[in-house]
Order: sequence, then structure tokens, then C-alpha cells
Amino acid sequence: MNLGDQHKRILDAVDAGFDGQLATTRDFVAVPSTRGAEGPCQDMIGDLLRARDYEVDDWHIDLDDLRDLRGYGPIAHDFSKARSVVGTYRPSTISGKSLILQGHCDVVPAGPLELWETPPFSPVVRNGRMYGRGALDMKSGTIGALYALDAIKAAGFRPTARIHVQSVIEEESTGVGALSTLQRGYRADACFIPEPTGGKMVRAQVGVIWFRLKVRGQPVHVAHAGSGSNAIMAAYDLIGALQELETEWNARAAGDRHFKTLAHPINFNPGIIKGGDWASSVPAWCDVDCRIAILPGWSVADGQKEILARVAQAARDHRFLSNNPPEVEWSGFLSEGYELTASAEAEAAFGKAFAAVYGGAVQDLVFTALTDTRFYGLNYNIPSLCFGASGEALHGFNEYVDLASLQQATKATALFIAEWCGLEQA
Repeated sequence: MNLGDQHKRILDAVDAGFDGQLATTRDFVAVPSTRGAEGPCQDMIGDLLRARDYEVDDWHIDLDDLRDLRGYGPIAHDFSKARSVVGTYRPSTISGKSLILQGHCDVVPAGPLELWETPPFSPVVRNGRMYGRGALDMKSGTIGALYALDAIKAAGFRPTARIHVQSVIEEESTGVGALSTLQRGYRADACFIPEPTGGKMVRAQVGVIWFRLKVRGQPVHVAHAGSGSNAIMAAYDLIGALQELETEWNARAAGDRHFKTLAHPINFNPGIIKGGDWASSVPAWCDVDCRIAILPGWSVADGQKEILARVAQAARDHRFLSNNPPEVEWSGFLSEGYELTASAEAEAAFGKAFAAVYGGAVQDLVFTALTDTRFYGLNYNIPSLCFGASGEALHGFNEYVDLASLQQATKATALFIAEWCGLEQA
């Protein structure tokens, strides 16, 4: 059989299975797998893998095993139910290269439900789109990778290399789910993560630091506000100082070979603010959870030092904070940026798959967010490709994945597996 016939059979199989793929995706999106509540999604993935006769490894994550590993981010919430799930396909004939296919099942909170046009965990399909929290980021990609393997089997082939299908958690806050699979011993010649990239290949991505400002004030009755110190207002002063740090880091980024093409690659975001106890009392406390990016090659530790120095400098100029300095807690991501390197062979294999589906050459994406690819590349020199479908509003209201792009991305994934892992007649 020539390569063209092989490709056609696989692509036809993706088309034939796409309705089933969408039904499974809809069921997966319907599970509200926010942080700490990912268990039912992991149960579903485990069942899907067992139904396909993969070896399934389903384990609880022990943070003590991970604390000293590169890229670990601290976790303060209840982690007692946290699990990773890996399904392994083992070939009868080994002639190709091994592969990790990874997706994360955790999703960010939906926010006020009344601001969604349809309920976020009741996915609907209309106008060629599937709407729902996680439909784009990235449950459709995870199920797409599984159905890419199904298409290969349906076309009458089987891969000739070991494949690990991994479902992880914590991608949106620390990455320790992916880190746990590496600590568990899972390795391959390449990793492929079908995050939503709009049909482009992630060439470089930022790292991220999460931190919490803990600001204290002096409570008094609001009638005598001038004799107290408002912790919420003081927190705004610190936010302003950190915005200045963001401006300086963006100026520094102008010399980066990848990110110089972007006007504002470093984004600082005060994402959660909580403070005070009573509207008529000057607030005695305010906690602000923040996120800021760093570029590939920048040190996390150096970034932390600069954040601490900027907060301390702003506090010294404040009437109350100068004698009552705020605290900074590291509250999640402590992640380096990542550039795709030492990946020529894997990229060439994917380039063939892309050309067969899309035509032409795949475009690069300089990504101002981060993905789990960093763990594989930075920790173990495993080339880690990130490519997937299109859509809008990830982390926003009315998130959706474009279904035509999802179908194309599934086809490219299937042909990449065929090219990288090799195939034999079933």
C-alpha cells in the first residue's frame, strides 16, 4: 500500500468517527472539572482507555514526591483527591518512535453563570461550534487525540511504537499533574499536546509566576478613617508598583529573539482580590492573587527577587506599610519559559502530517501563555510539540471550539502518529 492510500484511509476514518468524537467531547465538557473536582473527568478518561484495551495507570499524586523537582509550584488547596491517569498502548512490533499524547482535564472557573449565553457545563453545538467551559481549553483536544488513535485502528492499522495517552490536572495553576507523570517514570521520544493553538505550532512560550500579596491595615470606624490605614487602598499602591515592573520587563523583552515581535508579551494580572470585613470599617486586611509572565531563559528565582524588591520599595514609601510591610506568598506557578529545541525530527514528521491535511508549512506561534510542554523539554530534553484547533474565549464567557478546525487538527494528529510511531497492517 502506498503512503497516499494509507493517509486517505486514516483521514476517511477520522471523518467517519467524528460524530462519535463530538458526542464524547460533549460528555467530557459536561463534567465541571474545576480545581479540586477533576475526579469524575479522570474516571471518564480511565473508562475510555480501558474500553480501548490500553493498560491504565491511575494513581493519587503525592506532593512529597514532587517538591524537589524542577518546575514544581506550591499547592495550598485540598489535594487529597488529585490523580493522574495514563493509558499505555504497547505494540506487537517495535519499529517506530515512542510518543506521549497529553491533555489536561482541569478547567478554570466559569464565573457568573448569568453572563453565559448557555450554561457552561451544558455544552451545545450551534453554527459549527461547541460551546462550554473547557470545550476549547482543552477537552476537545484530549478527546481528539484519543479519536486520532481510534481512526488509525479503524483504518486497519496499528502503531509500531509505545504510546502513552495521559490525562493530567493542575495545568491551569501549577503543572504538577504533568510533573507527576514524569516522576512516575513515563518517557517517550517525543510529546504532543493538542492545546488550542489556532492551527499553529508553539515555538516559544512564557513562564509564569503566581504570588499573593498579603496586605494589612489599621481598622477604625469609617467616621475616623484618617486615623486608620485602609489595606485595600494600600494594596492598590502595590499593584501600581508591580505595573511599573511589568513595563520594565516588557522593555527587556524587546531584545528577545522570539518575543520582540510582540508589543506586550509580559502581562501582569491581579486576578483575585479579597479584603475587609465591614463596609463601615476601614479594612484591616487585603489579599491579592497575582500572575506575571517571564520569558524563556529568565530565572524564576531572579523574577521572585525583583517582585519582592518592588513590593518592598513601594511599602517603604507608604505611611502605614513602611512599618507594617506586606507579605508575599508564592501561590502556584513557578514556571520557566520554554523554547522548542532539539526537535527537528519530530517537527519534520509533523510537517508532513500538516502538509497532507492543511497544505503548505505550519506557522509558528509565540505564545504569551504557558503549556505543560515545558516539563518534557526542560526536565528531560524530550521534544514537545503543541498544536491544536481554533476557537475563542478560553478563560472567558461563551468559550467555544470551532468544529471544522477540530476535525482538521484530529486528522493532523492521526497522520503525525502514523509518521512518528510507524504503522503496520492490523
